[in-house]
Amino acid sequence: MNVAGHLTSQDAIQLEHRYGAHNYHPLPVVLSKGEGVYVWDVEGKRYYDFLSAYSAVNQGHCHPKIVEAMVEQAKKLTLTSRAFYNDMLGRYEQYVSEYFGYDKVLPMNTGAEAVETAIKLCRKWAYEKKGIPEQEAKIIVCENNFHGRTTTIISFSNDVDARKNFGPYTPGFIKIPYDDTEALEKVLKEEKNIAGLLVEPIQGEAGVYVPSEGYLKKADALCKQHEVLFIADEIQTGIARTGKLLAVQHEDVRPDILILGKALSGGAYPVSAVLADDAIIEVIKPGQHGSTFGGNPIAAAVAIAALEVVKDEKLAENAAALGSFFREQIAAYSQTSEVVKLVRGKGLLNAIVVNDTEDGDLAWNICVALKENGLLAKPTHGNIIRFAPPLVMNKEQLQECIDIIVKTLKSFE
Repeated sequence: MNVAGHLTSQDAIQLEHRYGAHNYHPLPVVLSKGEGVYVWDVEGKRYYDFLSAYSAVNQGHCHPKIVEAMVEQAKKLTLTSRAFYNDMLGRYEQYVSEYFGYDKVLPMNTGAEAVETAIKLCRKWAYEKKGIPEQEAKIIVCENNFHGRTTTIISFSNDVDARKNFGPYTPGFIKIPYDDTEALEKVLKEEKNIAGLLVEPIQGEAGVYVPSEGYLKKADALCKQHEVLFIADEIQTGIARTGKLLAVQHEDVRPDILILGKALSGGAYPVSAVLADDAIIEVIKPGQHGSTFGGNPIAAAVAIAALEVVKDEKLAENAAALGSFFREQIAAYSQTSEVVKLVRGKGLLNAIVVNDTEDGDLAWNICVALKENGLLAKPTHGNIIRFAPPLVMNKEQLQECIDIIVKTLKSFE
């Protein structure tokens, strides 16, 4: 097969439809190039990327420093497995642990793997350190969560598409409403054998649902009071996306277990991580958890470069400033809009709720129209459109994007 041959958009779409499983419903655009805040389709049309691969490309597409680190390492050593030491992993482990302020890191590849790792770590800590009887540990989760799509994770999802006909489901989880510390306190008082609380600081897939101010701090305090681990899934919200390095830092919360992924590599390579202090992470011994690719030399080099970019280019500060500007502009438009009900978010993780039902097609149609006007975004939960551009965007570019969004929305009024 000639992989270098030219494909039209229709060719590429037909190939995926014919040979790929139909587990996604992409917007009808076929991308072949990316740089910074822009992507180009195979016909050469340029778009603003307002999804950033679900916040994996915070540092912008094909950031030269990250790409250089990946290429240079790929020329020397790509994979050893963890059967041997390599000269990159220890450097990365020190860098990422000190960067986020934890004793140690357990390196993995994908976000779902990292969540599974955190669940295993929490349970093992509960049995060996807290004294919960084996097989009886319970982890509290929140309704409308999204932590991945493995069998265990979908067991505590209430997304019908993600869950239906994939059972039997894994036990050991208690579901409570999100942003409800009274419900959390009730469970902590009434239930025995609670090991941890797994929570997203902002629920991204649920539609960029930002909890009430003080929710995370109160939840963390309740966990400490009941000797329960506070586990923050910062896979989408972390690495500067919300205007802080971590979203929990808006409330000065330091999770017992921190889960990272996506932008940990700047979108160049699958890299995820679970960070914790020695008292927790030391329960994992040789042979009890692992991954052939987890902590490979390329991942280590790429992640160091990606985190350096975040710090050197002050991406958290940029996200904070531009996010406020974006919400102000879109909120002002929504005051007289019949289409936009509200805008919400933090930093450059934002969403608009459109005036439609969850099973309607207005949000999808708006996203198709945005594509025609040169901006790519995607609906979530039917009537919500998420807006999350790369954090390297500048104010002039953002203003142009706001103009495109408002122009498009007006066409649906």
